[in-house]
Amino acid sequence: MIGRVLLAALLAGIAAGLFYGAIQHVRLTPLILEAEKYENAGDGHSHDHAATATTTDTTAAQSAPAPADEEEGWAPADGTERTSFTFLASIVAGAGFAALLAGVSLLSGIRITPRNGVLWGIAGFLAVHLAPAASLPPELPGMPAGDLLLRQVWWVGTIAATGIAIWLFTQRTEMWAKVAAVVLVALPHIIGAPMPPTHESGVPAVISAAFAANTLAAAALLWIAIGGFLGLTMDRFVKEA
Repeated sequence: MIGRVLLAALLAGIAAGLFYGAIQHVRLTPLILEAEKYENAGDGHSHDHAATATTTDTTAAQSAPAPADEEEGWAPADGTERTSFTFLASIVAGAGFAALLAGVSLLSGIRITPRNGVLWGIAGFLAVHLAPAASLPPELPGMPAGDLLLRQVWWVGTIAATGIAIWLFTQRTEMWAKVAAVVLVALPHIIGAPMPPTHESGVPAVISAAFAANTLAAAALLWIAIGGFLGLTMDRFVKEA
């Protein structure tokens, strides 16, 4: 049973990851490359964000090179090598998210089917990308960022709170569940995401805004693809006993 679920998640993740990689290559990589021009031509105070980009954006995290003053050894060269690693990272991310969605399905006892797969994907996007981005938007290389560990803790907490809220709102009919769902969605943003010591950046605001918008749009398409493909593969390989 578990093996068939993992196989279904892997196949769905590979298909969605290839789709996502193509979107990244067309819509996100050019913006990252443009931002790196400003980062490399900066005024001497580089930020650690380039090596540890916000986890809401797998593209920036895997594509951005490390700052020159950090002892990071290797980064993919521009061109074919970088494109190949972008697609590889997209496939890994797709498979990981598909496995996460399949695991939630098993724990909750709610099957993912061809009829509800897209809805599962939308729920995943809301919890993993949109909710954290409300307070911690996707960031380009060269942009200031808060402490990495604190951001990761806040990000994971926001995903967990939003995921539980979605379950409460969709699966429970009691009024307390609806109120609890609203509180859980709002709580991480009331606490607030870790902020950088300064918001000064050499990257033009128009590039940052375009990157954030395109990243969220690409993430939405990724999750819809994951949900759709996972519904098909779960229906094919994991039949209800």
